[in-house]
Amino acid sequence: MSRTVLVTGGGSGFGRAIAARFAQDSDRVFITGRRVDVLERAAGELGSSTHALPCDGTDPAAVENAVAGIDGAVDVLVNNAGGNTDFNMPTGGGLKGSLDRWRANIDANVITAALMTEACDDKLAHGGALVHIGSIGADQGGGSYGAAKAALASYNIGLAKQFGPREITSNVVAPGYFPDTEFFGNGLPQSVHDHLLSLTNLGRHGYPEEIAEAVHFLASPNARFITGQVINVNGGASTTR
Repeated sequence: MSRTVLVTGGGSGFGRAIAARFAQDSDRVFITGRRVDVLERAAGELGSSTHALPCDGTDPAAVENAVAGIDGAVDVLVNNAGGNTDFNMPTGGGLKGSLDRWRANIDANVITAALMTEACDDKLAHGGALVHIGSIGADQGGGSYGAAKAALASYNIGLAKQFGPREITSNVVAPGYFPDTEFFGNGLPQSVHDHLLSLTNLGRHGYPEEIAEAVHFLASPNARFITGQVINVNGGASTTR
């Protein structure tokens, strides 16, 4: 039986890979994002079962409008929208500049997830799944970005308790080094790239499809007793013990 899946930030990177994985199952997939051209191109390339819902995830009205565009229940919500906004913001500016940078990362990585989850509350199907995309940075002191992803992991614990009575699971997938996304913009210096590879046990970086498979599993019938967890997908660069 096909499901209805909503993936935020679904036009590129992890979000697109996740949407593609569910589309392989002939699920009805909705993807959100701010860049209309990117979003509509992705939806067109992923097939007729994928639909674009242009939306700024930090705008409550826009989020409500996007969710209203989905008829019926939502079986899987993937809160993928986010990223390190520091890469696109000016440095300096004193305390006001610092405030702007912190708020930008909190908005992009926590507020987007909170607004979309609350907007979907009444639509979430009994026995469904919430999956949030975190980061290895949450446990490595990654400034305001790491703090935002750590907040997302804490938020997840509360969601698992909140939605448990409805048999809805809530988990975080935390990626490590995945250069084949837009996260690092034009890429990293070779020395930094090599260093990040050296931190893994496998000696390689990850691929967006590997995040998609982890998300797909957590939303599957085989993962119904996994909830309130952070699943690390980082090649061993950071371990739980």
